[in-house]
Amino acid sequence: MRKLVIAISMLAFAGSAALADPILDRQALMKDRGKIVGGLSKVVKGEEPYDAAAVLTQLQALQANAEKFDTDVETLFPAGSDTGDTTAAPKIWEDMAGFKTAEQKYLADVKAAVAAAPADVDSLKAQFGTIASNCGTCHQSYRIKKG
Repeated sequence: MRKLVIAISMLAFAGSAALADPILDRQALMKDRGKIVGGLSKVVKGEEPYDAAAVLTQLQALQANAEKFDTDVETLFPAGSDTGDTTAAPKIWEDMAGFKTAEQKYLADVKAAVAAAPADVDSLKAQFGTIASNCGTCHQSYRIKKG
């Protein structure tokens, strides 16, 4: 069932490829990313049973999300999209090269997790720790915390 939900959400997202509102589009990407990471987190914490096929599917969905983000970063963060309903920090536009580097490291680590195809929860924990660390690092530098 989880695979079906992920597949449908990826198709729905792919169908919205015409980036009409960069703030809404990047928020949708990050919400999708958060849902996938949240699902993996439940497995890592032992709140859900480990299922190698389901984990790999989630990691592949995370990779597709990261690839979409990486490909569209310029479109998702155009000049002038730093105001309005956004938690994107001004540092993104001040240091676009650093922002892209952070996203590319995240993508590389997600790809490594997919390639490793964690066979058990302990293997997933190691991969997940690296991925989550990337999220935290990027959020510290490039995201405004909501009060």
